[in-house]
Amino acid sequence: MKGKKVLIADDEQDILEIIGYNLTKEGYEVRTAQNGKEALEEVASFKPHLAILDIMMPGMTGVEVCRLLRAQPQYNEMLIMFLTALSDESSQIQGLETGADDYLNKPISPKVLTSRVNAIFRRLQQEADTALHLGMMTIDPVKFVVIMQDQEISLAKKEFELLYLLASKPGKVFLRNEILNSVWGTEVIVGDRTIDVHIRKIRQKLGIDCVTTVKGVGYKFEV
Repeated sequence: MKGKKVLIADDEQDILEIIGYNLTKEGYEVRTAQNGKEALEEVASFKPHLAILDIMMPGMTGVEVCRLLRAQPQYNEMLIMFLTALSDESSQIQGLETGADDYLNKPISPKVLTSRVNAIFRRLQQEADTALHLGMMTIDPVKFVVIMQDQEISLAKKEFELLYLLASKPGKVFLRNEILNSVWGTEVIVGDRTIDVHIRKIRQKLGIDCVTTVKGVGYKFEV
């Protein structure tokens, strides 16, 4: 996909060439590394959106590279896919628990790998499309956080769901019953006071009064 950067790290040159060729044909910007140390250096300079790491690299395994990257907050959003000749379930679990987003066994089919890479980026785009961007505020339903001026603000689950509902249609007045049914459901009995408490907490955490009370009716979100 145009504009997306992919790093491939593998100690087998033919694999680097095959994967690199196919991903470049798809429009990706590709760089390669032949060991874990090179992979870390390329990540720092290239800043890829996706790193494809062979697990069994000499010197530093792909799992070790992944662990080091996930320990650094600036790389938490980078996607990581493992390649390996190891097909046992424990190796797959270890890789995924280290923080990988996907896993592909060797021998590699270039078409299958390209399809998996495309699918990862499509899924990421679909998740990004559900985020709400309102003035200086971004409400991210994937992470359950609100981002204001590059600062993440964590809300409790119901606080977030309430804010997301109101912000999904700025200016629209949501009736109290409408809010209760949408956020708490029809099977849970809560009172109007519950909404008031959650609104107050949202205002306190955000530090701005973006939720307006319409007396006797409900609430609305205003940028």
